[in-house]
Amino acid sequence: MVFTLFFTFAKIGLFTFGGGYAMISIIENICVEQKNWITHDEMMDVTVIAESTPGPIAINCATYVGYKQKGIWGAMAATLGVVLPSFFIIYLISAFLDNFLEITWIANAFKGIRIAVGLLILDAGINMFVKMKKKFVSCTIMACSFAAMFLICIFAWSFSSVFLMLIAAVVSLVIFFIQGEPAGKGGESR
Repeated sequence: MVFTLFFTFAKIGLFTFGGGYAMISIIENICVEQKNWITHDEMMDVTVIAESTPGPIAINCATYVGYKQKGIWGAMAATLGVVLPSFFIIYLISAFLDNFLEITWIANAFKGIRIAVGLLILDAGINMFVKMKKKFVSCTIMACSFAAMFLICIFAWSFSSVFLMLIAAVVSLVIFFIQGEPAGKGGESR
């Protein structure tokens, strides 16, 4: 099982361009739908946690899935699996090709890859939205954040998306404390 974790995440790391956000839909497809290592709710939770903690999102997701399956050895195997392909590819490119992106066909290939990465990120966002529990407060915060980011991009305002996430987090916490502790998963009354 440890080797399966390593090779599964090595495949994800080898064939996914565009970083962690592009990997989310592939990790979900393999870990939730194909291998049933985690549930969709766990994938949504680990995605939110991985976005909120230091480090690349794909590494955090791989570490969680590996740990859930085989403890510390599984976490190490999955993490190494997702990291090593990128490490070796970057090492080879930097060692042997000084002007790698100046090669015309490689530069054109990366332009096409950018489009695919955008589509992978959009796919992950749509899947998460479709499967999330629709609550008025959550949908309102999401719509306001989307509108704010859209306006920031359209008018080219200098405003960090990190601050926008922090504002959304503060608003969510304030609403949480005003409404009180919910009953059910993670908030059962004692």
